[in-house]
Amino acid sequence: MGLSAVLTRAAARRPRVLLVTTPGGTAARLVAERELRSRDWPSASTPAGADLMLVAGPDCARLAPALDRLWRDMPRPCVRVRAVTADDVASVLDAGRTRLGVPGGPDGEGVRARREEDTDDVEGGEHARHREAGRQDDAHEGEHDESGVSDHEDSDADHGGHGHAGDHGGHGHGDHGHGGMEMPGGLPMAGPGEDRDGLTLDRLHVPLGPFLADWPAGLTLRVVLQGDVVQRADLDEPAAGGPGDPFWSRPWIRAAAGEPVGVGEAARRRAAAHLDSLGRLLSVAGWPAEAVTARRLRDDLLDGAPSSSVLPRVERFARRVGRSRTLYWLTRGVGLLSAADARAAGVTGPAVRAAGGDVPARYRQWLTEVVDAVRQLEATGLLDLDARESPRGRWDAERPPSAALALLLPRLLVGAELGAAHLVVASLDPDPDELAAGRPAVARG
Repeated sequence: MGLSAVLTRAAARRPRVLLVTTPGGTAARLVAERELRSRDWPSASTPAGADLMLVAGPDCARLAPALDRLWRDMPRPCVRVRAVTADDVASVLDAGRTRLGVPGGPDGEGVRARREEDTDDVEGGEHARHREAGRQDDAHEGEHDESGVSDHEDSDADHGGHGHAGDHGGHGHGDHGHGGMEMPGGLPMAGPGEDRDGLTLDRLHVPLGPFLADWPAGLTLRVVLQGDVVQRADLDEPAAGGPGDPFWSRPWIRAAAGEPVGVGEAARRRAAAHLDSLGRLLSVAGWPAEAVTARRLRDDLLDGAPSSSVLPRVERFARRVGRSRTLYWLTRGVGLLSAADARAAGVTGPAVRAAGGDVPARYRQWLTEVVDAVRQLEATGLLDLDARESPRGRWDAERPPSAALALLLPRLLVGAELGAAHLVVASLDPDPDELAAGRPAVARG
């Protein structure tokens, strides 16, 4: 048996999965994270370390070039599958593993599941379809590299995300003074420019997103770096036209439409949303064990676990994370945002209530609100939109609360080191489903 056959069979038994989420794919992502943990399939944070790409969520034309770039960067043999809905996840994962391990010819080698010209998705359920015939790889020649997947070390303890605060993520092409020359690997050559101290340093144009690990799906920030300090940041317009019912805000959307929604149901969704955000931030900060704890608590809440079984665990989790001196010292002073500036920008929700305004203030506010929400799981009465906000703030279908959070990012990132920039984004955590569903487009920052 050749080496190729050995690697193929090993990948088929326990494939390394690159989980990529598109706007509108939150429900599918949540099921995928749980399914990967239950199967003990390792996660990959970069395409180079993946055997199988799982795209969670509906197709998004604007993000297709970035997805295709990730796909082309995956080593052979590999397979790409898409789960449009949560119900599709298990079946497409099974299909992907089967394709990885299909026996080949008489020599017994496995079939190489990816060819240069093979970029079709395997999709589940009624959403299965083939991509447009005749699509050429060179259709995207010259496109910016927007894959935005950072070179992080993989963590076997956490199958939901792999970002770390000190890692640099996202490679792209920008305007620079070297006639379009690039270094190996697609990195642009840096061009000279003055920094804030009056020194002449090289400037590098780098896109962050749209598919970094533990990053809002589809969000792209284009930054100009001198050294590892962000000198300028611009927000790309998020993909519009997504589903009209963002997963985390569904109780508030239904209540706004006149449907009776219970206080306990809204509290459960709010607590789960904050735990999802905490899991992302803890993974970025390099604490994968507690990131997994946050995600397990989130999943139990979404499964309908009673307050009596979840509350003690939530309180222990909040104490461990909230009192962690290491996490505090790692993140203190990062992403400072005063309550007055937040209100002036139209921000509502936890980001306004976070006294102190830095990353620790925001994650501690999430922890406080998670505990309070879990204590309300059994509450009766109907949801009052004026009295109880959605997870990111006061719900407004025309301008969802995540729009104001996203517009803050360019200003908050300027002057931050690149590793801290990921922490800032994770601590505000704008919901890509809300950004996609909002009526007015979010302008560039």
